[in-house]
Amino acid sequence: MRMTSGLFPSGPPRPIFREPFPVRGGAVALGMVGGGLWMMLFGLLAPDAGWYVWITYIAGFVAWLVALLLARMGDRGVAVGVAMSTAVGVAIATIVLVVRSAGGGWLPW
Repeated sequence: MRMTSGLFPSGPPRPIFREPFPVRGGAVALGMVGGGLWMMLFGLLAPDAGWYVWITYIAGFVAWLVALLLARMGDRGVAVGVAMSTAVGVAIATIVLVVRSAGGGWLPW
């Protein structure tokens, strides 16, 4: 039997490792829409800016728990979308808190 030069490998092919549950763009978009609607729903329930901050922080905490649960047991693309839109909602509430508190008085109390 003739020995190969090694220029063209003839051994078994190398294994290909793939993500078992890949994150898809459509799932991320669906999660962003769902998270955005969740934050908007709770933001519309607030009668004033102080309540808006509290309700948004609570809704954001619950949404992040759901995103962790989805990342662990469900669709990770949806979890990424929920986490992203929730982070935007909480950031907006924090901006409202800082701007309103800069004028005097601590807003959440």
